[in-house]
Amino acid sequence: MKNSRRKFIKFAGMAALGWSICPSLAGARSGPRQSADRLRAERWAMVIDSEKLNDELMDKCIEACHKLHNVPDIPNDQNIKWIWKEPFYNLFHDQSHGYLKDKKSIPFLSLCNHCDNPPCVRVCPTQATFSRDDGIVLMDFHRCIGCRFCMAGCPYGSRSFNYYNPRNFLDDDDLVHDYPTREMGVVEKCEFCAHLLDQGEMPACVEASEGAILFGDLNDPNSDVRKVLQERYSLVRKPKLGTDPQVYYLI
Repeated sequence: MKNSRRKFIKFAGMAALGWSICPSLAGARSGPRQSADRLRAERWAMVIDSEKLNDELMDKCIEACHKLHNVPDIPNDQNIKWIWKEPFYNLFHDQSHGYLKDKKSIPFLSLCNHCDNPPCVRVCPTQATFSRDDGIVLMDFHRCIGCRFCMAGCPYGSRSFNYYNPRNFLDDDDLVHDYPTREMGVVEKCEFCAHLLDQGEMPACVEASEGAILFGDLNDPNSDVRKVLQERYSLVRKPKLGTDPQVYYLI
């Protein structure tokens, strides 16, 4: 009994020490230290203007996103992508018809839709993917066990799996040390640049788009995204699924 009690006290002390020197789970999952200039919203949303966003600007958006988040360029069919180009028909095949031939071949940007009802979050067994209070769907790379349930649950193909060690495909001289690199066996995706928002900056793709991508609070009637969605016709991907995606495309 004495040995058991002694062991219990020892382990309890170690646990208390661990909690005292480590951030809480809630704090650890909120990302880096937040700036006083943090950008806030009740519900973040993105609006992509298909008339303004040409091929050159799309490439700039992709490059800015992938460079900032240390996304590796793997020269095979297992390449990692956070934001990429897809033909119109691939994104909106359920909203297309035979007289949209001029649109079918035009590339559009595709990324995580940060749904209000995200199936990826529901199926994750470790809560490695979760929604913030402002609607952004994040990844906790340390909790991901690589089961890929979230990839199966996502109807938009917005997640990539690291079949290889991504660090082997990254140049040390080009690494952005403000964002963590991942390991083999981890799923990753767009995170609406939540770490930049917490530092008072807009997402990388928004900055690179030269005004073709808008980002703001959907619940604010005076925000740019709310105003433009009321003025122009827009589409969301696979609306019949009930996921309520928060990436809108102006057509």
